[in-house]
Amino acid sequence: MSDFDLTPLKIALSDQGLQGRSALLPALHKAQSIYGYLPEPVAAEIGRQLSISLADVYGVIEFYTMFYKEQMGDTIIRVCTDPACEMRGGENVLEKLYEHLNISAGEVSEDGRFSVERAPCLGLCDRAPAILVNEAALGEANTKDIKQVLNWKGHRYRPVVGGSARRITSSIGADKPVQLTAYEKSGGYSALKKAYRQSPEEVIREVKASGLVGRGGAAFPTGIKWEGAAAMHGETKFVVCNGDESEPGTFKDRVLLEGNPHCVLEGLAIAAYTFGAEIGYIFIRGEYPYAYKVMGEAVGEAKAAGYLGQNILDTDINFNVELRLGAGAYICGEETALFEAIEGKRGLPRLRPPYPTTSGLFGKPTVINNVETLCNVPYIIHNGAGEYRALGTDNSPGTKLFCLSGDVVNPGLYEAPFGITLRELIFDLAGGIKGGELQAILIGGAAGVFIGPEGLDISLSYEGVKEAGIGLGSGAVTVINEGHDLRQILLGISRFFAHESCGKCYPCQLGTQRQYEILERASNGSLLQGDLQRLIDVGWTMSDASICGLGQTAASAVRSALERWPQLFDRSIE
Repeated sequence: MSDFDLTPLKIALSDQGLQGRSALLPALHKAQSIYGYLPEPVAAEIGRQLSISLADVYGVIEFYTMFYKEQMGDTIIRVCTDPACEMRGGENVLEKLYEHLNISAGEVSEDGRFSVERAPCLGLCDRAPAILVNEAALGEANTKDIKQVLNWKGHRYRPVVGGSARRITSSIGADKPVQLTAYEKSGGYSALKKAYRQSPEEVIREVKASGLVGRGGAAFPTGIKWEGAAAMHGETKFVVCNGDESEPGTFKDRVLLEGNPHCVLEGLAIAAYTFGAEIGYIFIRGEYPYAYKVMGEAVGEAKAAGYLGQNILDTDINFNVELRLGAGAYICGEETALFEAIEGKRGLPRLRPPYPTTSGLFGKPTVINNVETLCNVPYIIHNGAGEYRALGTDNSPGTKLFCLSGDVVNPGLYEAPFGITLRELIFDLAGGIKGGELQAILIGGAAGVFIGPEGLDISLSYEGVKEAGIGLGSGAVTVINEGHDLRQILLGISRFFAHESCGKCYPCQLGTQRQYEILERASNGSLLQGDLQRLIDVGWTMSDASICGLGQTAASAVRSALERWPQLFDRSIE
């Protein structure tokens, strides 16, 4: 390795102006694009250029699953096997590719061209089974034509986007993202102009009056979050868009980022104005390279048009946006872990307090909002809180994006008012059940809960799901017909959490592994005496003692299945 040519790396780092630890993720991505992997001379050079120890560089490389220390195939094929894709034959696709190439997990084909690996959710749940061929997304993968899979270069993801009240998805549906000129013609950036004519306090009051809450799952009131950051003193504040959408069954943010990027930017700019942030970050999960490309082009358009940069719209307001691409870590959807990733560290969640509005990114006051949350902001400012509240319920105003996958006739993204029932969502909007009678519905993704057919009339509002004893989460709805073995689906969910646990806290690190081991025995029909009680005990321990939402919800689906179908594992005991 002494003669390893580092010249291309040095030129790339210099050309892109990458400096300091916060540039580590972009530098690693750039280096891997040049060399195909990250050998020690490359890691060492990045450390020298960014003034980071080699140990810290390696610590980051090893944390993220999409960075490689060893030579991989020229083409890396990632096959999704979580739960919607597993139901549509994802495991079979994975095995067929291994068989065709005569390799196993972690191996490279004899000609050096291909590597194949199991991937956590790729955010293509409505087009299962899904594959990512290097950066090219392939939905509805068909291994009858293996050559098409191996040589795929395009981006075959055309989501179904519908609903009964399309506000933030009204312009999405064409093959290409909404460009700046089209966005402006439809009223785009008029909300930003209107906000700048008001005081930050007036904008915050409007958002508070709308009742907008976070759409990532926590449902924290958006206006109160902004108000908290505005009250903090100091010249440096940050605003962050959380686009690390990694929850199995969820793909709404992908559709927004790829389909209407300027709406995301406008919402982010309005948020920044309310509490004085001059720098914003958009963090996009590593499995969304096309969304990253689209957002990068949109940032360039917005800067050229004067909506970003210095003295925006001839005011004294400055606001710039930087993009960060993740590298395969579900935990980075947790807001403090996401901060760590932007700072060039391993994506480990922080203990709280302090909270982000007082000490967030780089220790400064920070507001972090989900993509869907930010896309609601321009509508609220342009039309007013009263118009926003005209749909939905009193306690859950507005519309919600629901991601429907699994055994429905028309999987896709549906925007509907809060308060719609599951029956209306599945049968009226998505065309009903496909392939058999309804067995179960998984609400909220892998971190969600199962309900049976008796729950079809649950109101999908925050008060409605609370009354039913479940959560709404990010809005993922995975429909499962009677043809599937729920034990296999639970095994896939447990494998997901065992793989994605960051290992920072012992209850989650050990608990997710034990949960997976027990459910693996269940799937093999070899449960040990006392395993079910151990499964329940492990689940409650993780829920009560883990430091972040991953561990706290890693057993939610399993626990709900045991509660609703207590005989589920009877035939699994030795």
